[in-house]
Amino acid sequence: MTTPDQLRAVVEHLQSRVRLVTEGKREIAFSPFPADEVASAGLDTETVDRLLSSPWWSEMVDDVIETPEFAEPEASPEVVLGYARDVIRETIGKRFRLEA
Repeated sequence: MTTPDQLRAVVEHLQSRVRLVTEGKREIAFSPFPADEVASAGLDTETVDRLLSSPWWSEMVDDVIETPEFAEPEASPEVVLGYARDVIRETIGKRFRLEA
């Protein structure tokens, strides 16, 4: 069973994996879960497995990477980076259900 704290840890980890490709540019890179990182980061493997098998997972990853295309033209790269990280929190918050 996934607890709110376990889910929060996974979301924070995912947000930390979103970065700007080049400093000062509005291009996003996102590498969610290198295989060896899940356990070493202390993340709940069941929660990670449930996320990765969700039917909406790949759509969320695409949305994160495509965030600059939908941001205001005058938004700075750092603001766009924040938007991309928000996509993760909002998508998982809406679609991932904690088990009762």
